[in-house]
Amino acid sequence: MLFRSIVAIQALGGWLEEPMRFFSFLGTQDFFFLVLPLIYWSIDARLGLRVAFTLLASVSVNYYLKLWFAGPRPYWVSENVKALSAETSFGMPSGHAQHAVAVWGTLASTSARFWKWTAAALIFLIGLSRLYLGVHFLHDVLAGWIIGGALLWAFLRYWDTVAAWLRTKSARRQAALAFAVSIVMIALGWVSVNRLAGYVFPAAYEANALRSSDVTPDPISLEDIFTAAGTFFGMAVGAAWIASQGGYRADGSGGKRALRFFVGLIGVLILWRGLGMVFPTGENPIAYLLRYVRYGWVGFWIIGGAPWMFFRLKLANAPEA
Repeated sequence: MLFRSIVAIQALGGWLEEPMRFFSFLGTQDFFFLVLPLIYWSIDARLGLRVAFTLLASVSVNYYLKLWFAGPRPYWVSENVKALSAETSFGMPSGHAQHAVAVWGTLASTSARFWKWTAAALIFLIGLSRLYLGVHFLHDVLAGWIIGGALLWAFLRYWDTVAAWLRTKSARRQAALAFAVSIVMIALGWVSVNRLAGYVFPAAYEANALRSSDVTPDPISLEDIFTAAGTFFGMAVGAAWIASQGGYRADGSGGKRALRFFVGLIGVLILWRGLGMVFPTGENPIAYLLRYVRYGWVGFWIIGGAPWMFFRLKLANAPEA
């Protein structure tokens, strides 16, 4: 019964594969981390900041829940499901569906009715794409939508209150709070991983996964949470620091907005790819620490470092003294 809906959707035909891959991409972290700087640097800094922390919260919550539910993906379990995509993590809840509601919902909350309906359509199609590609059960997608909706509600309800409270704290105090939160994030990740100590990935799941893909499932890892925790710390420190300098606004001519995005992305690539080539990888404390540092710098650059550079290059209006 669990597989019938997926098999039925896949039976609609191969012509849907590329459109479904496209809609699936619109729900990925990679896509959102590309859109986030565009919004923050070049469209609306306040909205971009909200999108940034909503996405990080969704990524972290999804990581914990995947480990607690430890749910398989359809193509791991059934030979009748075609693996049109491949994933290494557990499946429940769907991260794509969850992030789509949280992020597209945040963007739609400040838009006209047309864009709200557009966001709703995208959220539905992103969820549908995950079924068609064979990487999620229907209940994974439904759970992702519900959890994403809860996060969206929480951010819409409490964002302004929390932001007002933080403005009463010094930049140094905000940085200390951000570091403490990032450590809590890592601690929760450690608990989530260690509850699965002794877990043996079923050989049948691995065999099915490798039938149509060379991607071996590796669902138990701390790498993602160190990525999220480091990024959160860097972004929070960047936000506190740039606010202490007078703040940042994404106004200006179209040419300057485009140049900001170009210059900012160069900085992201230098820090993300450059440090990624230098720092070691793996499942060990040193690699985890350096991953935290690497993504901390990326997060700080996006929110604080790049705007500072824009001021120096006269690509953005510096705050008045």
